[in-house]
Amino acid sequence: MTTPLRKDAARNWDRIVGVGRALVDQGTPLQLNDVARRAGLGVGTVYRHFATPEALLETLATPCLEELTAHGERALADPDPWRALCEFLRRTVEAQIGDPALAPVAAAATDALPRTTDLKRTLHEVGTALFDRAHAAGAIRPGVTAADLVPLMCGVAYAATVHAPTATRAAQATTAHRYLTTLLEGLQSAPVPGG
Repeated sequence: MTTPLRKDAARNWDRIVGVGRALVDQGTPLQLNDVARRAGLGVGTVYRHFATPEALLETLATPCLEELTAHGERALADPDPWRALCEFLRRTVEAQIGDPALAPVAAAATDALPRTTDLKRTLHEVGTALFDRAHAAGAIRPGVTAADLVPLMCGVAYAATVHAPTATRAAQATTAHRYLTTLLEGLQSAPVPGG
């Protein structure tokens, strides 16, 4: 159980996170000295809340990771394994496009915060379970593995943003959905004739 922050500490935390979010959304690398300056706080105050830029970045990505994990867990209850997997992958692509903090946090080999490690592990387990259900139902082509999903999904998000870096996130999301639909059509096993 964590101790609630004092009011002034909570205000400082909110300011730091707000500045961090603005920088990440602008594509500006997080540097804690820069965050302190922009937040109008002392560097020591920022470092007391976030020991590293990675800790701040992970804090920014946490709500998105939590939402994706919760969505994946709900998707496991869907009686249609293929639909459940597709919806989870759609939500994942939307998150990758919508939150610039997500991709670097998800790709990091090590985490600054234990909560990040827990969320990433759970998200991986949920994604694998959704894939395995769809695979067991015969909805996915033979030879495709759960490990193939991560690079494929990263490729969809990357392709949607790299070719239109100045497009709005909504436009990038539309492109990503089109690419994902094509990918899903390629993943899906061919219907059995007469089946």
